[in-house]
Amino acid sequence: MTFLLVAAGGFFGASARYYLSKKMKLTKGSFPVPTLFINLVGSFLLGIIIGASTPSGISSFFGIGFLGSFTTYSTFMVENVQLMIEGKWKSMLTYSCLSYLAGIFFAFIGFLIGT
Repeated sequence: MTFLLVAAGGFFGASARYYLSKKMKLTKGSFPVPTLFINLVGSFLLGIIIGASTPSGISSFFGIGFLGSFTTYSTFMVENVQLMIEGKWKSMLTYSCLSYLAGIFFAFIGFLIGT
């Protein structure tokens, strides 16, 4: 049963990420705002789920499935590489620092809200 909850959550999370990414329209060479936004929202929501000690079915569907596929580490890395290749070192460093520091902050705030 847990496998199905994770799979269903993953379907909806990946679909939501695709939809938001297309709505926010990242243009080639621009700052990757869609991925940053999605990853920060995902960090915040996962913090709430962990902080609230949600039942395993809910955390499997939303935490592992939905948010696991909604957020994206691989896209974050590829976008950093693209910024480096384009010589946009300042944007790459800003994006990396913002992603990590703000991600930790949003996860912490979510955790506090959850508890």
